[in-house]
Amino acid sequence: MIFPLFRRGARPDTISTLYGMIVAQARLPCFYRDYAVADTVNGRFDLIVLHLVLVLDRLAQDPALQSLGQGVFDRFCEDMDHNLREMGIADLKVPIEMRRMGEAFYGRSQAYRAALAAADSGPLVEALRRNVYGGSPAPAAPRLAAYMREALRDLAAQDTAGLATGALHFPDPARVPESTS
Repeated sequence: MIFPLFRRGARPDTISTLYGMIVAQARLPCFYRDYAVADTVNGRFDLIVLHLVLVLDRLAQDPALQSLGQGVFDRFCEDMDHNLREMGIADLKVPIEMRRMGEAFYGRSQAYRAALAAADSGPLVEALRRNVYGGSPAPAAPRLAAYMREALRDLAAQDTAGLATGALHFPDPARVPESTS
């Protein structure tokens, strides 16, 4: 009974708080209304992944926060497993769907990281068109790219101590200008 007091790593309530903030941000109506993200299971998944990638990258930058990042990722996996089961996916198919979700996460994560490292927004806009908008013409993709870059800057400015206690904030997507020219 005393051993949990000596466990190292992130507290479960901090992990839940951070993951809850990621999900809450991804569910803002603005993304579905103003950014034209499909209000579907896939659209919601893509926005959670988008925000999760940004947060995990920030947490990975600081050695003191890396275990917290792993905890948030594990919480994401638990949530996806729970949602699949809640949607009625058979127990035998859950691992197959989880593998697909994992592949989608890692593919998007790699694409977003590479695109964010580029000097211009072209690769990021293209990655968003392909992943979030299903490859269709997406006039809102440049705005979503601008939001991602602003969120990246915002996360970089957040201090380690605050993040370690679950204090996380994202920019207001409604304030990102429609035209990024």
